[in-house]
Amino acid sequence: MAENQENIASETEQTAAQTKTRRAHRSQKVGTVASDKMQKTVIVRVDRLVRHTKYRRYVRRTSKFMAHDELGATVGDRVRIVETRPLSARKRWRVVEIVQKAAK
Repeated sequence: MAENQENIASETEQTAAQTKTRRAHRSQKVGTVASDKMQKTVIVRVDRLVRHTKYRRYVRRTSKFMAHDELGATVGDRVRIVETRPLSARKRWRVVEIVQKAAK
């Protein structure tokens, strides 16, 4: 009886480990918090450099993402966000860590 329970427990741990390894790679981005006026939600501004097709110069492009924030990030903080399931109509990202706090 006890051996049977141990076997079931070890099988459960193995399936949990397999589930973790089967999860798709989640996209991560690092950006600056632009707004924190909502409850548990921040708007993160992510800048990237794109090469202009005609002039061959690098142009800065900006994207804004709404992210779920349990850590309490404030405006100006650099944060790492990770892709997650849809949490609301426009929120599909989650704040994982605050990379650098904003200067006061």
